[in-house]
Amino acid sequence: MSDTGTKKTNVTTRCGGAGGLWFMGFIGTLTYFLHVHSGTVWLVLVALWKAVFWPAYLTFYAFQAMHV
Repeated sequence: MSDTGTKKTNVTTRCGGAGGLWFMGFIGTLTYFLHVHSGTVWLVLVALWKAVFWPAYLTFYAFQAMHV
């Protein structure tokens, strides 16, 4: 059997270094919001929600402050 020209290629991404920084930010905000919102299960879920979506809030309020 002969090879019909299909070639396997490897793709390397070199711009993925910020994932660890975002994860550290997530852990830090989760710790902060869990400290502020501790008590019931619902408040812990609110803290988790805020920790996941804090970059969106930060971007929104930064653009609002810059009047963009």
